[in-house]
Amino acid sequence: IRDRVRRFIIVSLFLLSILSAQDRVPNLRLKMLNGKYAKLYDFLKDGPMIIDFWATWCEPCKKQMRYLDLFHNHFKGLGFKVLTVNTDTPKSMSKVKPYVRTKGFEFNVAVDPNSQIKKKMKIQQMPTTIIVDQDGTVVYRHKGYVPGDEVGILKAITELLDKKGIAYTDLDLEKVKKTKKEESLKVDF
Repeated sequence: IRDRVRRFIIVSLFLLSILSAQDRVPNLRLKMLNGKYAKLYDFLKDGPMIIDFWATWCEPCKKQMRYLDLFHNHFKGLGFKVLTVNTDTPKSMSKVKPYVRTKGFEFNVAVDPNSQIKKKMKIQQMPTTIIVDQDGTVVYRHKGYVPGDEVGILKAITELLDKKGIAYTDLDLEKVKKTKKEESLKVDF
């Protein structure tokens, strides 16, 4: 009976160590939209971040991106960043820079035309949004986007900041949505 108990404890500890091991992002080399290169962990020097995988053909991706830009601009003073990774094919890669520029997005953009980063990070669906703590630990992962998902992403960001003891100004998404609607209703004659 002692051997069974000992074996049970060893197996239990082994399983517990597997379950408690948190997923970490690899420190991959990224080609940025401006043609320069960076390492993924370069973005984690000042704080946690969002990594979001998207493509120009993905309508849900495009709908979510204005919120990602909002999160980037709202929390960047705290060291929080948003890095989007575009997964367009080499054929459609020429659409990426004009799209980002015309929308006025300020977050960081990397390009992955051959899906190497996408494969290494086991991304299967567009968009996939990952929140990464400063040590590279994945603390949140979400696949797809439907209106309202931005609330869950914001909650995950603020929970991480709360856990780290980082003070921030609240972001009222409802107020932002109302302001955007009012702006789109204004007509100049």
